[in-house]
Amino acid sequence: MSNGKVVEGVLAINKPASISSAQVLRDLQKHFNPSNLFSASLAAERDRRARENGHQQRRRRRDNRTPQVKIGHGGTLDPLATGVLIAGIGKGTKSLQRFLACTKTYEATVLFGVATDSYDRLGKIIGRAAYEHVTREGVDEALQKFRGKIMQKPPIFSALSVNGKRLYEYAREGKELPREIEARPVEVLKLELVEWMDGGTHDHRWPEEEAPQEEKAVAEKVLHLGHSILQQQSGSKPAPTRAIESEHRTPNRKRSHDAMDKLVTETVPKRPRTSAGPMMSGALADPSTSVTSETTIPSSATKSATSSDQTDKAPFISAPTSTPDRSSPRPPAARLLITSTSGFYVRSLCHDLGAAVGSLALMSELVRTRQGPFELGRNTLEYADLEKGEEVWADKVEGMLRWWGEAGEKEGAHEASETVDREGGRAGEPRVDK
Repeated sequence: MSNGKVVEGVLAINKPASISSAQVLRDLQKHFNPSNLFSASLAAERDRRARENGHQQRRRRRDNRTPQVKIGHGGTLDPLATGVLIAGIGKGTKSLQRFLACTKTYEATVLFGVATDSYDRLGKIIGRAAYEHVTREGVDEALQKFRGKIMQKPPIFSALSVNGKRLYEYAREGKELPREIEARPVEVLKLELVEWMDGGTHDHRWPEEEAPQEEKAVAEKVLHLGHSILQQQSGSKPAPTRAIESEHRTPNRKRSHDAMDKLVTETVPKRPRTSAGPMMSGALADPSTSVTSETTIPSSATKSATSSDQTDKAPFISAPTSTPDRSSPRPPAARLLITSTSGFYVRSLCHDLGAAVGSLALMSELVRTRQGPFELGRNTLEYADLEKGEEVWADKVEGMLRWWGEAGEKEGAHEASETVDREGGRAGEPRVDK
């Protein structure tokens, strides 16, 4: 226990599925606030407030909150995801910036055959595609396009803004984007196919909920799912992934809404794409090539085909109004090991990989196994320990914070500096809950 000593620093907790990162912080506060371990920290905060001047106290009265353990996180995880979530305690919140810039390692499971509005299994289906032709060898070959320094488009249903309005708000309102999302530079340091699962050998399933027809129409106009698949099956040589030049590097400043708007281009390209490379998430193709709902697109390699076996190769079928029989889909899945720099969207990788193999895909599972010096199974707190009581988690938390002060901070700072040098910029401000 703290024995009257203020305990603070940085630790990592194993976030469970189905809850938000913000909820994990609230749960930590709920258990830390009444604990003996953090009693000295809260006493110090009360003393500090007692020494505030009149103006500060008036502002504090308007706030009208009792002291709580100060906690922030160094990078969110989606509710679907599990794994390493960095939490800064007290003055440790000042170190959270470096975790937004450091490298992260993930294990992600990709499920082929459908696309959803959120690019993961928690979303609503916006398109379907053939998957029988997708093989381990094909996926392994397609992964080569996504290694190294690449340009990646964030998920179209992400929290980024266009004209000061969130992208997901456009989607929910059934409105088209006024401008195309611009690709951003990211670096994939490691990308491996570690497990291949043939259809029928795993428990990963497509979501059951269909997106409304108006949402499907918007998604098709923005993503052109069918057109991107046709590009992959056209038989032409894929274009190499664009390397990052120095002028693409992110400037070292905090982003405002206006800065976020700079992530989108001013106009939609007027000429159709000629590249057969993977169409990254949110890419717009020539409107003349887009498809309407309930349309089947034949493979471009068999444009004039009329035989039944050629018809079976039609890769994309927008979900029809009537509910088809989905009792027996047996799509394949793949588990990937990914190490990337900041700003990388695993959901976008899964989505884009589906198009790269002439199908569609979503992210079925995601585990962050490492972030900076913190790694699952080595130096992370189990979320379940919180409910077991302070007698279970207190010694573990105190030991983690002590390790951070003695060695972890130097280890994390070293990796963060290397990442910043490699990327030529810094990430945004961390979130802190007080």
